[in-house]
Amino acid sequence: MKKILGISFLVGVLAGGVYAEGVPEVSSQVSEELDTSYAFGMVIGSDLKQTGLVFNYNAFVRGLKESMEDRETRFTMDDAVLKVQTAFMAAMAKRAEENRQKEAAFLEQNSKKPGILLTSSGLQYEVITEGSGQKPEGSDMVRVNYKGTLTDGTVFDSSYSRGEPAEFPLDAVIPGWTEGIQLMSEGAFYRLYVPSKLAYGEQGAGSVIPPYATLIFEVELLSILEDPEAGLEETSEEAPEEPVEEAE
Repeated sequence: MKKILGISFLVGVLAGGVYAEGVPEVSSQVSEELDTSYAFGMVIGSDLKQTGLVFNYNAFVRGLKESMEDRETRFTMDDAVLKVQTAFMAAMAKRAEENRQKEAAFLEQNSKKPGILLTSSGLQYEVITEGSGQKPEGSDMVRVNYKGTLTDGTVFDSSYSRGEPAEFPLDAVIPGWTEGIQLMSEGAFYRLYVPSKLAYGEQGAGSVIPPYATLIFEVELLSILEDPEAGLEETSEEAPEEPVEEAE
């Protein structure tokens, strides 16, 4: 909301007003102003669309113009900010509840598909290819290739697109990964269906992962990595003492 209040409501007036009033493009400067204004309108519209709120465009543009032109407004700025905050909170709560219901329906339907396995935590997974190596423990470093998507197919992260595998300790990732990758042997390829309670919960993550989002990961466990610190400690413990020369 800070982004919308700080940018959209301060500089967006041209986006709604210039084209609506039919100002002709009489110079390159005016043309650039129109293009810039239109671009701001697109960005503002994209931001506001994500809220799920319904807007009256005429009232929206009027509020922008009257505020930008220091004219008399219907509300004080404090009252306006409070009204916006209240509307945003209500819209977020409504969307979160809709997402929660969608997630429950998806997980129930997905659990009935052939080949889907379920753990006691609620994690669902599918074995694409079984591995033949060792299984990691909860604090191990692992090397994996993966792709993460939302249930609608939107890709939000992928080591494949970056062109190199990811390496991380299993106790430093979301609980669904910590649990799911421990089920795998080296060389395995699984598909994990991670409920929001084992991922980013009711808050989501940024603008990419919404509240109550089940995350789907295709994961290849390439290898379990040795802990470099453990190697140093072992070398230090086993290293023979340097011989001490006797004094002549």
